Amino acid sequence: MTEQMQVADTTVTDTSATHTAAPQAAADVKTKAVPTLPDAAKVTEVKHWNDRLFSFKVERPQTLRFRSGEFVMIGLMNDPDPKTGKQKPLLRAYSIASPSWDEELEFYSIKVQDGPLTSRLQHIQPGDEIILRPKPVGTLVVDALLPGKRLWMFATGTGIAPFASLMREPEVYEKFEEVILMHTCREVSELEYGRQLVEHIKSDEILSEIEDGKLRYYPTTTREAFHHKGRVTDNLASGKVFEDLGIPPLCPENDRGMVCGNLAFNKDIMKILDGFGLREGANSEPKEYVVEKAFVD
Repeated sequence: MTEQMQVADTTVTDTSATHTAAPQAAADVKTKAVPTLPDAAKVTEVKHWNDRLFSFKVERPQTLRFRSGEFVMIGLMNDPDPKTGKQKPLLRAYSIASPSWDEELEFYSIKVQDGPLTSRLQHIQPGDEIILRPKPVGTLVVDALLPGKRLWMFATGTGIAPFASLMREPEVYEKFEEVILMHTCREVSELEYGRQLVEHIKSDEILSEIEDGKLRYYPTTTREAFHHKGRVTDNLASGKVFEDLGIPPLCPENDRGMVCGNLAFNKDIMKILDGFGLREGANSEPKEYVVEKAFVD
């Protein structure tokens, strides 16, 4: 997710290399101060999916532990303050798109040309560094759901990111008999990230054994012609998705849901899920569905 949540500015002071006085050394000179990036993570891969979307991977800090579906704060250093010359980090909440067992961290982002962060972040290259605060949090985790038979993942746009993590998480397939990803974008090219990911899961020797035919993918578009059209909300409310997939409507006994999108989408989905008798849960009180509310467009 991108350009969605800004944290309070925090002044960052450049660190300097230290030196020790050693009379016996021939060259006893102070090391010049070298600015370093706080909580730096090195970029290892960048892929541009179209002129509006890109994904990238960074090295995973050895001490970072997270649950698939959680998010972290990432960003870059802002321009120096014209008065003080000090730099502050510009951070946003990004869902981790890679599973908890992966050696790298993947992120999926929109490009906002005048966005404070993504106007710059979209130009990163392998070898560059970003800021990554190693404090993962979030509600889109299986621990926040009651046991059930079928897990629904409802996403629009880059809201697919946490589900890219969860779809590769073995625990998901251990706890649910069926996993359904509903992903809606405006145009077909915006679905490519998800399409390739699902294809990889089903063709990979290890992941396909874990998935074991349980994953079902229901992509739709709202503007461009496609074999499935319409918003997630419309396809749920009309019952079209149930007819297309040959499954019964949602019920609180069997179905569990996870929701990630913009504020309006989240509210609409919540009304529909409530109408089917499902209740919103949280880490502290698991129920039938959860919504990630950290992101606001």
